[in-house]
Amino acid sequence: MDVVIEGIRNLFHISNFIYMNIGLLLGMIFGAIPGLTVMLCIVLFLPFTYTMGPIPSFMFLLGIYCAGSYGGSISAILIKTPGTPHAAATMLDGYPMTQMGKSKKAMKIALYASTFGGLFSALVLLFFAPQVSKFARMMGTPEYFLICALGLTIIAGVSGKSLIKGVISGCIGLFIASIGVDPMTGGTRFIFNNINFYSGFDITICLIGLFALSEILMKSKRESIVKVSMDEVSKEDDSLSKSEYKRMAPPAILSAIIGVIVGIIPGTGASEASFFSYNAARSISKHRDEFGKGNIEGIAAAETANNAVTGATLIPLLTLGIPGDACVAILLGALMINGLTPGPNLFTTHGVTMYAIIIGLVFINIFMFLQGKYLTKLFAKIINIPISILTPVIAIFCFAGAFSVNTSVFDVGVSVFFAFMAYVLIKLDFPTVPILIGLVLGKTTEENFRRSLIISDGSWSIFASSPICIGFIILIIAALVFIFYSKMKEMKTESDN
Repeated sequence: MDVVIEGIRNLFHISNFIYMNIGLLLGMIFGAIPGLTVMLCIVLFLPFTYTMGPIPSFMFLLGIYCAGSYGGSISAILIKTPGTPHAAATMLDGYPMTQMGKSKKAMKIALYASTFGGLFSALVLLFFAPQVSKFARMMGTPEYFLICALGLTIIAGVSGKSLIKGVISGCIGLFIASIGVDPMTGGTRFIFNNINFYSGFDITICLIGLFALSEILMKSKRESIVKVSMDEVSKEDDSLSKSEYKRMAPPAILSAIIGVIVGIIPGTGASEASFFSYNAARSISKHRDEFGKGNIEGIAAAETANNAVTGATLIPLLTLGIPGDACVAILLGALMINGLTPGPNLFTTHGVTMYAIIIGLVFINIFMFLQGKYLTKLFAKIINIPISILTPVIAIFCFAGAFSVNTSVFDVGVSVFFAFMAYVLIKLDFPTVPILIGLVLGKTTEENFRRSLIISDGSWSIFASSPICIGFIILIIAALVFIFYSKMKEMKTESDN
């Protein structure tokens, strides 16, 4: 208890709160602008933390990390262009709400859900980190594969009207994820003697092409674009009724739990959590047919989950030294720079600093809510920009974002290729979200599957070798049965009508 009290004392310095809010503002800006990423923001501003102490530097970096998770929802809702990969699930219902003239309500739901998810995750980190990390240490390679397999079942849930087309799109994503160096043998696959293909395709570059640039191509072909003036936005009724709060509560609570569990497991991240939660919310909803058409439960689920990941990813980082995703890997470097070696002894040797950072994460989410409440209206003005101006600006940011990932012109070409591929698929009524899921889960799925079979000398019994494995198998079967049942019910309803 003395360590916690001392940590609070070290946190309550005005400089820590200043850096915290600067980081939140930068994260929200980079998260909201399509083509820019939270990881890019952290990388750009990491050198500024070298002269800070460990607490102010982490308040600054965690501010960027948390606000970026929320900021991506702004452009996803307003212009159907996710600012970050994990805002893709938010886009599915957020943009339809904008088309219905409910953009303010959609952003309000996203803010409330993001804050709830972030606070839930921060409190879990504060109170349950030691216990939860024990569960993560029980997970082996077979468990990781089954988690990925469970994630791939989501493809069926976001396939739209045609399950076959959705599965085909998912397979395209899995194929693209296999391009590059074989993770087990070191051999090359599908590189066609091109050195640029050796490392495969970066998820950020693919996302820019699949959703941002393809949307620009779609807009260029539309005769009429839905526009909402700021006068109309200000007149929008963004109030939420008691019944709407009740509707959002179950998926938000479920998604917070899913986000924490996914965040704890290294190698997963907010993208997986948001799609897992979106699919789970759709499964338990009484308004299942409204998903993808502007359902408030979908937004609440996706935004709660991707923000619930933020604090949870710090659990394996701080207790095991294992980063949960790319952004947290950069935070690992920041820890080392400040002389903090992650591992089981971190809380023993630097307990005061650790508790100051963890408690600071709670305040970061509170200030994120305040900034979102009063500054999101400024970002909302983006929908008042004429499409003739907005389109090239988004394109410039997309190209700049694609180039900045590896400072490579080739990556810009890759994003353009994905844009044209997505454009053709959309015209043929193939969904693009399953491609993203295949890309996100492809490498992790393959790696853990093959490693498991190597460990067991080719015996498939390894995937049922523990109670955790059996639990995941039951979940996978239940998910598939429920999804197919829902699809058959939808088809029957359409045929009756």
